[in-house]
Amino acid sequence: MDYVKLGNTGLDVSRISLGCMSFGVAERWTHPWVLNEENSRPIIKRALELGINFFDTANIYSDGTSEEIVGRALKDYANRDEVVLATKVHFRMHQGPNGAGLSRKAILSEIDKSLKRLGTDYVDLYQIHRWDYHTPIEETMEALHDVVKAGKARYIGASAMYAWQFLKALHVSEKNGWSRFVSMQNHLNLIYREEEREMMPLCKDQKIGVIPYSPLASGRLTRDWSETTHRSETDQAQRMKYDAFADMDRLIVDRLAVIAEKRGVPRAQVALAWLLQKEPVTAPIIGVTKISQLDDAVDSLSLTLTPEEIMSLEEQYVPHQVVGAV
Repeated sequence: MDYVKLGNTGLDVSRISLGCMSFGVAERWTHPWVLNEENSRPIIKRALELGINFFDTANIYSDGTSEEIVGRALKDYANRDEVVLATKVHFRMHQGPNGAGLSRKAILSEIDKSLKRLGTDYVDLYQIHRWDYHTPIEETMEALHDVVKAGKARYIGASAMYAWQFLKALHVSEKNGWSRFVSMQNHLNLIYREEEREMMPLCKDQKIGVIPYSPLASGRLTRDWSETTHRSETDQAQRMKYDAFADMDRLIVDRLAVIAEKRGVPRAQVALAWLLQKEPVTAPIIGVTKISQLDDAVDSLSLTLTPEEIMSLEEQYVPHQVVGAV
């Protein structure tokens, strides 16, 4: 396993991060394909054996049960000081007023609930899951700063927003001497590259670590176009993200299949190798439901694509509607 610094920090993270949205109680969320605790623990254990130390979850995943499963597994299998544990806040966790968003009340309440579910005194990275259009960014950034100063988070990060919003948040932090975002968890893969226009150059300039989600486009980059899975048949979010441009994206997936066949490797390895060479990508967040998928992700670290292969994969891309920031 390779380890790199997360953005402009001294924090060492594995070059692959394990996304934990796949773990939880299916009956408590909208994704029936998530793995229960019994089936989640072997994957978490294998990730640690492979040298992965970076685990990303969120309070909303399976109504908090992802955090509970991850917290118990890491307590049993890992040294807390060696693990980089990340979670997120924003989406609705209870009905009624103040049940969602990034107000001071919501952030200070949700961090304590996340820590309790995770069974830890602190998280290494506390991220805002989306932009809150109904709360002043000054209120959000001060609350996050107080979370850090209280010792409940070591660093703060952001996810899925427009570049102008991210820059505004960075400016507010610097202006007031508050804790600054060190990472951006954005939507980036071979068939969704809109982040390359503004967000990626901004992150490179500001020395922000980029930890993309959906690096395999919810599995669409890993199989034949006509092949389906339980997730692809039931995941409405996946359809929302990718169905509109399916005809154009298929051309890219076909190119991916050709390169993978010539290389004699799974398609996932080629798709991740492409992403890993993008600056300033730090650690793609890989969601898996099988140990073999985890092994493929780690194997991608040893695969280097040629300039000709990269051009072949990129030249069929067409502009997409923005997905994730809204």
